[in-house]
Amino acid sequence: MLHDFSEQELIDGLRNGRLELALMPRGAGPQSVGLEFETLRSYPICVAVAPTHRFARRKTITLEMVAAEPMIGFNRKEYPEYYVGLDRIFEPLGIKPRIVVECDSSSSLITEIETGRGVAIASPVLRHASGKRLLYRPLTGTTEVMSVGIARATKGDVTPAGEKFCEILRKTSDGTTAAKPKPARSF
Repeated sequence: MLHDFSEQELIDGLRNGRLELALMPRGAGPQSVGLEFETLRSYPICVAVAPTHRFARRKTITLEMVAAEPMIGFNRKEYPEYYVGLDRIFEPLGIKPRIVVECDSSSSLITEIETGRGVAIASPVLRHASGKRLLYRPLTGTTEVMSVGIARATKGDVTPAGEKFCEILRKTSDGTTAAKPKPARSF
């Protein structure tokens, strides 16, 4: 059975045994203790903008430029990991981004950006959902990437079906990105 949960819900499900595996972004911090993560792909962080936004004409966008813009982000309560990532990205500059709208899903995030209310720090993976509604520009001034992979409890059992699912994920992600799958390791 597949579920669409927030990162914290996935972590909780892995810890309490309700979930055996999770395909998710790589987490950080104390909530990840007791979990293993195997990176399948890594993506550069970029800036998502409406095609009519002034940044749409730029080839790259700096952290300072983004910090001066109103930003669209995910709901802080349901997606605290998004804000951990933002803090990590902007910390070297001592800048706090100005979030003007918090969204409860990727769909609402795309809609808010598309209306021109602000820009968002995102992964180019979002392009699969937004199509041509948004443009994605590389973010300069950071080396942060978003890694997606397989998470499981360190001492958790994985069913044969789960192992087969992992094999398929590894096979389909192999060679399609700069980051090759790595052996499972603790968070």
